[in-house]
Amino acid sequence: ILYDVRSLYYLKFLKMFSNMSPPFFPTVSILCCVFILFLFLSELTGFIATEIVNELYVDDPDKNSGGKIDVSLNISLPNLHCDLLGLDIQDEMGRHEVGHIDNSMKIPLNHGTGCRFEGEFTINKVPGNFHVSTHSATAQPQKPDMTHNIHMLTFGDKLQMNKVQGAFNALGGSDKLSSNPLASHDYILKIVPTIYESLSGRKRFSYQYTVANKEYVAYSHTGRIVPAIWFRYDLSPITVKYTERRQPFYRFITTICAIVGGTFTVAGIVDSCIFTASEAWKKIQLGKLS
Repeated sequence: ILYDVRSLYYLKFLKMFSNMSPPFFPTVSILCCVFILFLFLSELTGFIATEIVNELYVDDPDKNSGGKIDVSLNISLPNLHCDLLGLDIQDEMGRHEVGHIDNSMKIPLNHGTGCRFEGEFTINKVPGNFHVSTHSATAQPQKPDMTHNIHMLTFGDKLQMNKVQGAFNALGGSDKLSSNPLASHDYILKIVPTIYESLSGRKRFSYQYTVANKEYVAYSHTGRIVPAIWFRYDLSPITVKYTERRQPFYRFITTICAIVGGTFTVAGIVDSCIFTASEAWKKIQLGKLS
């Protein structure tokens, strides 16, 4: 009985193929070609696309910079006159510059009552600070208003942000317009050297940074200390490197050959099974007629 049941299912299976139209066998080849085309386009997209690989190591990446880092600062103080505003730079190598003016520009805001400072300068690769203040003014104001908005603060070369996810302009968009006008602001920066190497081998040296900040009103034995906006920085010994890579051409060819060969091998097996089943069904039908 069990044998008869299995035979019945087997005969139904063979009958299914006998009822199929003649184009069924070419359909297998067509499906294989469509499948191969899909996989080929997928591999081609992966081959053309650029992959960005990152790594970490301890080193000074830009040894040809002379121990300097380029800085770009763009900050607005809507309630402080441009004549009072200045940039001061100092570090542990003994540098102490008050009222830095090279490669900088002051743009009046709010009909002259405010100021936007845009500047590019260099700092040494040692711990230090640069700060926006009224220290370089001829006469100190009684109540300098240090409310501000930071548009940009970057170090080193500018990189395209859509390619690399990183904190290259971590303070961009920082809004302190609602803070205490007489308060000082401390931004403590940890600067991380970063290298971006393109497919052509060109290297660009930039810096990411993390930020911690505090706001306070400082006093001394002589009274309230003149407020300022401080950017205190230190460098990390860890360097981050981003490298553009593309799949080697030989690997792309090898994958395509594997796709084509594997697909046709499986298709041959399927086609052989179908053909064998069809021939067996025909023999059974001939046996019944005889």
